Amino acid sequence: MVAFSKLQQRLTEAISANNYGIAVVGAATVAFFFWSKSRLEEKERKLRQKNAKEHTAVSLEAEHKEGKKSKVKSRAAVDKKFFRNLFQLIKIVIPGWLTPETGLLLLVAASLLTRTYCDLWMIQNTTSVERSIIGRDFQGFKKNILAFVYRMPLLSIVNNVLKFGLSELELRFRTRLTQHLLSKYLSNFVYYKISNLDTRISNPDQLLTQDVEKFCSGLVELYSNLSKPILDIILYVYRLAGAIGAQGPLAMLGYLSISGFILTRLRRPAGRMTVEEQHLEGEYRYVNSRLLTNSEEIAFYQGDSREKLIINHAFQRLVNHLRTFIQFRITMGFFDSIVAKYIGLVVGFSVVSIPFLNLANPKYINSSYSDRLQDYYVSGRMMVKMGEAVGRVALAGRELTRLAGFTERVKEIIDVLKDLNRGVYKRTMVSSRKEGDEAEVDSSLKIDTDCPSGTVIECDHVIRFENVPLVTPNGDVLVRELNFQVKSGMNVLVCGPNGCGKSSLFRILGELWPLFGGKLVKPHKSKLFYVPQRPYLAIGTLRDQVIYPDSLEQQQEKGISDEKLEEFLKQVHLEYILEREGGWDAVQDWMDVLSGGEKQRIAMARLFYHRPQFAILDECTSAVSVDVEGFIYSHCREIGITLFTVSHRKSLWKHHEFVLYLDGRGAYEFKKIDPSVEEFGS
Repeated sequence: MVAFSKLQQRLTEAISANNYGIAVVGAATVAFFFWSKSRLEEKERKLRQKNAKEHTAVSLEAEHKEGKKSKVKSRAAVDKKFFRNLFQLIKIVIPGWLTPETGLLLLVAASLLTRTYCDLWMIQNTTSVERSIIGRDFQGFKKNILAFVYRMPLLSIVNNVLKFGLSELELRFRTRLTQHLLSKYLSNFVYYKISNLDTRISNPDQLLTQDVEKFCSGLVELYSNLSKPILDIILYVYRLAGAIGAQGPLAMLGYLSISGFILTRLRRPAGRMTVEEQHLEGEYRYVNSRLLTNSEEIAFYQGDSREKLIINHAFQRLVNHLRTFIQFRITMGFFDSIVAKYIGLVVGFSVVSIPFLNLANPKYINSSYSDRLQDYYVSGRMMVKMGEAVGRVALAGRELTRLAGFTERVKEIIDVLKDLNRGVYKRTMVSSRKEGDEAEVDSSLKIDTDCPSGTVIECDHVIRFENVPLVTPNGDVLVRELNFQVKSGMNVLVCGPNGCGKSSLFRILGELWPLFGGKLVKPHKSKLFYVPQRPYLAIGTLRDQVIYPDSLEQQQEKGISDEKLEEFLKQVHLEYILEREGGWDAVQDWMDVLSGGEKQRIAMARLFYHRPQFAILDECTSAVSVDVEGFIYSHCREIGITLFTVSHRKSLWKHHEFVLYLDGRGAYEFKKIDPSVEEFGS
């Protein structure tokens, strides 16, 4: 409002000085601003009301993964917090002075400075060419044209070196930031925790890809859009101060300060709107990817209409926001053009005309028309260039505001990754138990999940739970205290109703979930191996499916040959797949090429390859015949793999010595299997 008070004062001065044209334009600009601002605020209010009603009517799957998640919209603006976050991100993409990034920054700065000097030379040369044409000076024309021809390679080199520097700088920024994020994202199971234990970020894939790319692009663009105009302003101020006096450049710099302040204040909503745009883009992509992931189940349920409603709702919310954003940018474009461009040119022409319209100026009392024309062209073009530079600096606030949105997004995921690596989780779901769980848990059994206090001790060939509570990350206590011990050679069958805590037990054992009490003695997590009912098949060759997550180099370091891998396939009755698919180096979409039973047998061959101390088998032979299943379990015993098996198949009882039965109501039983008992827990 202070800026508008000053503008009002300027309008009053313009009217008193009979500058009615400027006064009318200024008054119309102010009036249009307030009218547009009120319209935009009214449209935003109606849009928020509409979205709130639609959100109540249609529950988006993206916002309801495991319960309703409360959302806190990030505030993004060009303020102290933005500059603090930006400085922290800059330290990541430019880790030191003696780095390639610093060299590229200097290269870009040198290219920009050289191009500014080239622009100055072009102004003088172009003016000389035009003067020789008007004065019919053929020799002067020839001389100036040849000078331009000689310098064409230099001008071209400078422009392309600048383009290379900016492109390479953006790529290196993105590489640095991506590697920094992936190092935290792919350690300590953070990629699992960010979507299963923490609810602050619903679309980490977009943040790690699109938002990182846009942030780096915006940062480089801001550097280019600020450094070149600032260099131009410094050089043109120096040149113009000698030509027309210091008052001209100072007037332009004063206008820069006023216009920059006004435009920055007007653009403040752009940062928040950018954050919301990226959030809605991620939400829309999520519901589409979810449709592909669960396409078979949805098709069986004939859920086309329902999924169409969900996707259309997500898309419509995005469209509504984008339309509001477009209207805001169009309105801001009007003010950008008026304030930063056209008024800047008016100020520039007014300033450059002062020495020429001053009839008492001794420099031009006895000068010729040709001399005045040349001086005017040189000074005028430098002033126009300086006016354009001033306008670009003022418009840089637009990029700065947009960059604030991406800075907020990237800083958000950095903070979340840092918390998850330290074991700090923030959840807003009501319960972590999924729909369809048949077992019930006493809702009064709750513990504080902010401070996990359990102890994990690594010890080979033994798994021992000592007073360990079976607790979900949300604080639901499934079992108050678990106390049992399993040594190598003691195969254990884990049973119980759905939702009793079987998967929770293995998540704690695999260190995916925090330990909230007691003491857990176990081998290193590399000596535990999990085989799920639906095995994961990686992108790569047939060999990669058996040795996953090892690479070919790691396989060779272990001294395991392809012949040994083929033996693993024979043990699971899958040796025919080598000939059918074309050998170990064949590459296919293995999730589609292999049948359900073949996938499960590949997973068992993978188990034989890694040969861990303990293996967790979660209904992993449900699609395998009984005879093959029997051989697999017998072979595990022969090679010394101790099994934790989740299954209700009676054929597996004979392969286990102990049973762990969870009743789903907080009680459990660990005992030796009695072959005469038909059912556990009876």
